Amino acid sequence: MNREDTKDAKEEGKNCLGKVYLVGAGPGDPGLMTLKGKGLLECADVVIYDALVSPAILEMINPQAEKINAGKRRGRHSLVQEETTQLMIEKAQEHAVVVRLKGGDPFVFGRGGEEMEELLQAGVDVEVVPGITSGIAAPAYAGIPLTHRLYSSSVTFVTGHEAAGKYRPTVNWSAIAHGSETIVIYMGIHNLPYIVQELVKAGLSLETPIALVRWGTRSDQQELIGELGTIIEQVEQTGFEAPAIVVIGAVVHMHKILSGLRL
Repeated sequence: MNREDTKDAKEEGKNCLGKVYLVGAGPGDPGLMTLKGKGLLECADVVIYDALVSPAILEMINPQAEKINAGKRRGRHSLVQEETTQLMIEKAQEHAVVVRLKGGDPFVFGRGGEEMEELLQAGVDVEVVPGITSGIAAPAYAGIPLTHRLYSSSVTFVTGHEAAGKYRPTVNWSAIAHGSETIVIYMGIHNLPYIVQELVKAGLSLETPIALVRWGTRSDQQELIGELGTIIEQVEQTGFEAPAIVVIGAVVHMHKILSGLRL
């Protein structure tokens, strides 16, 4: 968004509801922030941001803007979802440019679709600004291509954030195990023992390569490489924690070759 566009939006907002922009902040590296998203942050009146947005991205925000932390981390919710949506509606009634800043991409396990639907139902104008999702960026920075002519021609993106042991799991891990050659799991660290158990039960070998990438693309990125049969013990021994992306499949073998070429 250029300066003239934001100026026009502010002028229009004086006489009507403002506009909410659902902006993807990307995985953390400020160089991966889109130009449009950066321009909106620089001109925003209000920015409502999530916990996984990196400090480097937050530094791009207009110094005069109101900044509100609506972040959610396991067991620690600054605002519940309903409160966040209501807050966006209220701010759009007061300001022209309201940015809802979400880690990664708003529409990839970011609840952006839910928020947009609720805002539109409330009569608020909404625009989505996509961001680079961590499921693609984190493996890339770890030297793991999700597709490779020798290893994988298909990828599945899936959330691991489900209650282990519930009667009807949201994710059919048996289908996931055989659905593609590369599996990328978001928010899967907490339920990793259950996920590994289900994948092995479905027929994946205990020797299947797996990689965990924490804080992908940031300066403090961490990686843990192993196999399905050993990864849980490795996590316990190292104290590896969320947030992290999980990559499962033969493409993980490329880590040894390409990790030294990380951007």
